[in-house]
Order: sequence, then C-alpha cells, then structure tokens
Amino acid sequence: MLQKLRDKTSGWIVTVIMGLLMIPFLFVIDNSYLGGVGGQNVAKVSAPPSWWRSAPSWWPMSFLWSHHEISNDEFRTRFEQARMQAREQQGEDFDPREFETTENKLVVLDQMIDEQVVRLAAEDARIVIGDATVRDYIASIPAFQRDGKFNAEQYRLTLAQSMPPRTPAMFDQVVRTSLQQSIIPTALAQSGFVTQGESERLLKLLGETRDVEFAILPAPEADAAAVDDAQVKQWYEAHPADFRQPENVSIEYVELDAASMPPAAAADDATLRQRYEEEKARFVKPEERLASHILIGNGEGAEAKAARLAEEAKQPGADFAALARANSDDPGSKEAGGDLGWVERGVMVKPFEDALFAMQPGEVSGPVKTEFGYHVLQLRETKGGEGRPFEEVRDQLAAEQLQADTERAFNELSGKLVDLVYKNPTVLESAAEELKLPVQTLGPFSRATASGIAANPAVLRAAFSDALKEDGTVSDPIELGPNHNVMIRVTEHTPEQAIPLEQAREQVIAAVRANRAEEASKKAADALLAKLEGGQTLQALAEGEHLQLLPIPGLPRSAPMPTAAANRAVFTATPPTGDKPSYGKVVLDDGRYAVFALTKVTPGKLDEVPEPQRAMLKQQLSQIDGAAAAKAYVDGMRKRFKVQVQESQL
Repeated sequence: MLQKLRDKTSGWIVTVIMGLLMIPFLFVIDNSYLGGVGGQNVAKVSAPPSWWRSAPSWWPMSFLWSHHEISNDEFRTRFEQARMQAREQQGEDFDPREFETTENKLVVLDQMIDEQVVRLAAEDARIVIGDATVRDYIASIPAFQRDGKFNAEQYRLTLAQSMPPRTPAMFDQVVRTSLQQSIIPTALAQSGFVTQGESERLLKLLGETRDVEFAILPAPEADAAAVDDAQVKQWYEAHPADFRQPENVSIEYVELDAASMPPAAAADDATLRQRYEEEKARFVKPEERLASHILIGNGEGAEAKAARLAEEAKQPGADFAALARANSDDPGSKEAGGDLGWVERGVMVKPFEDALFAMQPGEVSGPVKTEFGYHVLQLRETKGGEGRPFEEVRDQLAAEQLQADTERAFNELSGKLVDLVYKNPTVLESAAEELKLPVQTLGPFSRATASGIAANPAVLRAAFSDALKEDGTVSDPIELGPNHNVMIRVTEHTPEQAIPLEQAREQVIAAVRANRAEEASKKAADALLAKLEGGQTLQALAEGEHLQLLPIPGLPRSAPMPTAAANRAVFTATPPTGDKPSYGKVVLDDGRYAVFALTKVTPGKLDEVPEPQRAMLKQQLSQIDGAAAAKAYVDGMRKRFKVQVQESQL
C-alpha cells in the first residue's frame, strides 16, 4: 500500500502540481523575503553588492543585496525620545496630539534611515571597529567616570538606570555600531577647509562699513476722503481673510483644588506607628560592601587561572591589590588594585552580587562566573543595614500621612464627581449640585483671547476639541496642577466665519483709507527717488521738501540702524560709482518712508582683525564646509541605495 502511494506521488506531474500549490504561499509569507519591507518594520535600506553595483533589486536577485531594516519598536523608541525632547522644550504648550503627526514621524524616520545608509556604506567599505576602540570610547564617557577616571561600578549602575536598561554587552554593541556608522561622516566633517582668500574676503565683508544719509519723510496724513459703496465691496471681496470672526466657545466648569478643601485631620500615633511598621524598610540604610575583585576574561584556561589566583589571595599575608594589578582584565579597576568602592544591592550582575553579599569581611571568594568572565572577590568592609527609630522619623511620617489623607479626600471627591457625570455625561450642573460644588462659566472666547482656566493649554485644547464642541459632553478631569483639576462642558460654539459686510463696513473703510495713505506715502518716496536719480542731491532735496536728515557715517553691517530693515536695504544697495551716490528707499518700523544716499563703501581692514578672531572664523568656515561634505555624502549614498518606507506602520 505504501509503495503504491509512493509511486503515485512521484514524477513530473506531481512536481508541477506541488509547484502550483506553492504559488499561493508566496503571497502570504513575510514580504521582506521578496524584497519588500517586513510586516513588523517601518523602513528598509538596501545596498547592492560591492562587486556588482548595478545588480537588479527584484527578487530573487535581491538576495545579493545587503539590507538593514528599522523595526516598529526601534522607531517607536526613537519617536518617544523626540516626544520627550519636544515636551521639555515647549513645556505647557506641548500638545501630544499635534506632535503625533505623520510629518513629525517622517522627520524622525528620515534621521534613522540616514543612520542605516551610512552604516551600510561603512560595511561596504569593510570598516570594522576593534574591541580596544570600543573600550577606550566607553571609558571616555563622563557618565561612567568618578574623579575623572572610568569606574566599573558607575558604568553598570548608569546602564541599569538608563531607558531602556542595558547590560554592558548590549551597550558595547550600541557603541560599536554607532562608531562604525559615524566614522565616514565624521572624517568628512573633519576634512573641511577654507582657503586663505575665502576667509579674507569674508572678513572684509563682515568688517565692511558704509557711509549713508537718510531723508525721512513725514508720517502719512490720515485719509479722510469718502469711500463709496463700490470701493467698500471691492476691498471686502479682495481681502476675505482680513474680515473673519475667529472660532469662539463658551464653557461651564467645576474646579477641584485640594488647597481649597478643608484640611485633613492630623493622624494619631497609632496610625503613624502602623505606617512605620509597614514601611520600616524605607528607614533602613542600605547595606554597602567595600569590595575588590580580579577579573579573568572568558577564554581558554580562564577558570583555572582564576582558581589559582583565588588560592594565592587566600594565603596569609597575600597582597590582593598587587595580584589585581598584575592579573586583572578589568581596565576600570585594575590600576586601583581591583577596588570597586562601596557596592549596594542591585548594582552588580546577580552571580557577583549573590557571592559578595554572602561573604564575611576579610574573606576572599571565587572564582565566580559571570558574563564578563571569572571573578575573584575580596570583601574588605561592610556598613549600613541599621534602621532609624520611630521617634526620629515621626514628623516625616506625619507629613506624609497628612499629604496622603489630603490626596485621598481629593481623589474620593473627584471620583464621585466623575461617577455622577458619567451617569448623565451631557449635564454638569446636577452632579455639581449633589456634591455642593459651584458651577462657573467662562466665555465666549477664542484661542487668542482665552483667559482664566481657559488659558491653560490642556483646557484650551479640550474646549476646542471636536468631541466637546459637537457632542456637548463633559470632559474628563483636566489636570491644572498637583491635586488640582477641572471638568468642563462647552455650552456654546460659534465656528470661524466671515463677518458680514454690514458688520465689517467700518473696518473695511478704515483698511481702504490706510491703504490709500500708504500708497500716497510710497508715491511721495518714489517721486523723491526719481529726483535723486535725476541728479538732485539729497541735501538740496531735503531742504526743499523740509525733510529730516539722518547722516550715519561708517555704518557697520551688524548695527540695526536706523532699523534692521534699513540696514539690510543699505547693505544690499549697489555700491556708488565714482562720485555718484547710489540711492534707495525703505519703510521704517513706524510706517514712514525714507530715501537714502549711499556715498562710500569701506571694506574691512584685515590688519585690524585680531589673529584669534581670524583663526576662529577660519575654523567655523571649515566646519561648515565639512558638514556640507558629510551631508552631500549621505545624500549621495541614499541615491545609490534603495530606501523603502511603510508609512502604514508608523
């Protein structure tokens, strides 16, 4: 029977059938096998093999390519870091919902793609980072140092407290990868340079001064001429954005603030003693152990060597520090004779810690196996572990209990209010009345005119949220501060809309008259400029027109005189030719026009620039050039490589 079955399932017909059956499976396996982005990834960067730069990227040739993918978890971790940074920079103005946009996500993802591009380029260039380079780099990080020297205890403690927590092996790989992918851009950035002629030309421009004289026109006279209906309608229709009423809301709210609630009663001694017994561990000083060790790294014969050193260290009169200096593979403690300082629980890896805290002072133990190798331990001293009596911590307990009772009362009241509101989420007044809380009102206000509690960014966002505007429901509690929140309900909403012409008529007339006055002032300035171009001098023109003259000899480029806009106008004006000045006009900050005559341009004098300033400028220009070269390199690599992004995974 089995032989017949085997005969029936062999041959070319069965092969064809099996091939046909395999086709559907090609469409359900992870897309990354066919050259796409994997299902759990947000992006993929691929580079052709170095021996075939023009290799096609379609499957199955894509197997020849090198690939690095950015997982969803990696992206979310980096995006969360960007979110925390934005929150720190913006403070209360930070809006997490506005930050969670596709544009922001793509900016973060673009940075991560650049990193993978340079990493692939480094691998393609056969760049390898050695163990010694990684160790030296880690040892140079200030966060891992004590008294300016690398400290193994500080290193492990810092890694354990980092987000996310890392082991030394994990951090070693992070450093190795970072160094590998940064080495080419860093080298390019450091290779930037600027020629002597370029730096001197820029110094002359920066130090350039210009002799200029301004003739300031009087402020435009107010336009009192009539504005007919046709002009009003024309201006109104041509400037619709100028005559709109912003979106407005009115709210009612109930505010809960622990500071305004009746104070909680002070706790009696029985309550405080019970709290003390429940939390006695808090008042025990952590036990610390003064330890030294000798580390023998993983390798052939490491355990035997560690055992031999342990026996030597246990001999009477043995010098543990000398043995550590001669034999330890731990660069952080070797020169200090293996000294690790005072060690608490939770700092070292578990096998090391278990052995250390089982020892007695003066004892030597080992070898102890950990991921770093084999340790020979010496416990020199112990301290801590003793508790503080109740009388010593009573005041602290009383303050904590009072704070806890106040928070409990606040949370109970807040919880009752929430429960009552949830029974009828479109009504706030009945819930407040049952709890004898006042209902207050505010508005109407826009985003620009919000005041009181509405000025709080979180309240303002809630008040203008679609859910509260459209449904008329009461908001969730909005935190204004510690033990201080508010619940609001939008009672009235007026969307942004055009102001009817009848209501905006006076604003339109004022705008038309202001525009006519501005045009008249501009026309007067153009007329004066034409006279100057025609050969009349600025002094004669100012005298004849009764204009205020403002001469500014030697105006430097960095001085915003008489205004920043005027300075820019002067330094963008064409230099004078021969004895003929060049002329221009500018609008001053108060709306007045001014015409000016540029009579002289004096280049900066190189001999007046101190040598340190010259060197600094040259260094800055070199850095700019190097940064541009590094960016151009990354951009060029991105064009050579294939970048795929799965926006649906962001």
